[in-house]
Amino acid sequence: MGSGKERKPLKNPSKKRKTLPAKSKFLDSKTISRKIEKKSKKKKKERTRSNINDPSQSNRTNENSEELQKGSASEQLRFFLDQFQAAKGVQLSSLELESLKDTCILELSQDSDKDIKTLGSSIKAAFGPSWKDVLCDGQLVEGKVDAGSPAVLIISSSALRSIELLRGFRSLTKECHAAKLFSKHMKIEEQISLLKNRVNIASGTPSRIKKLIDTEALGLSRLQLLLLDMHTDVKGYSLFSLPQVRDEFWDLFKTYFYQRMIQRDLRICLYGPYQLAVRLKGKGGPPNE
Repeated sequence: MGSGKERKPLKNPSKKRKTLPAKSKFLDSKTISRKIEKKSKKKKKERTRSNINDPSQSNRTNENSEELQKGSASEQLRFFLDQFQAAKGVQLSSLELESLKDTCILELSQDSDKDIKTLGSSIKAAFGPSWKDVLCDGQLVEGKVDAGSPAVLIISSSALRSIELLRGFRSLTKECHAAKLFSKHMKIEEQISLLKNRVNIASGTPSRIKKLIDTEALGLSRLQLLLLDMHTDVKGYSLFSLPQVRDEFWDLFKTYFYQRMIQRDLRICLYGPYQLAVRLKGKGGPPNE
């Protein structure tokens, strides 16, 4: 038997609930930049609070950074080649080592590392009088400037750092926008479409960059400078120490960049205190003090 209570009829039974449109997983590049920059600012505030709580940590970091940024071009080259040989388990021949001169390394001033906004000016100087044609012009030139072939390629360990480093190039990318080459919130098809235009400066992560080169969407015919981000994240990991990213980078370098460096068609720039970039030992754990 029932409870004796009559069920109340539903109000407006014919009225259907509104269906909200599905939220797209992929966002436009401006939204991505805003979200990533917001996240970056939040992390900076957290680091600042940490340093206020422990002033000795801040002082020690600043002292280490100043001390470690004084490596000459020959020291930076030796460091880079040591990392390459260790990561790939190879021994470079004397002929290969003779081909790799100090001129393969582009040295930056310490000011460039302290203020990211001066990074573009330092890179601009490395291209000499032709910097405007190479880094700023937005027009394709048949037989001279191929679509999707940057002159400067920035490689970082994360999308966050890829966006952050491009802030230093804003004055150079007004006519020809920089290409963002990472997988976070971005479809590879969108990037392939973008690379059908002229690109002077591109920034991304090893995995996505390699995929775009493999599919011949990203060209290397104009590439003159490979800028490698040596800064560590909040956990102490860097491009050279974050396990999966590290392996992806060295695979990318050996496959596409090493021979160009041997032939002196490509220069390497280590941006940041590079000695700190490999402080991690093994697969995890904090950097050694």
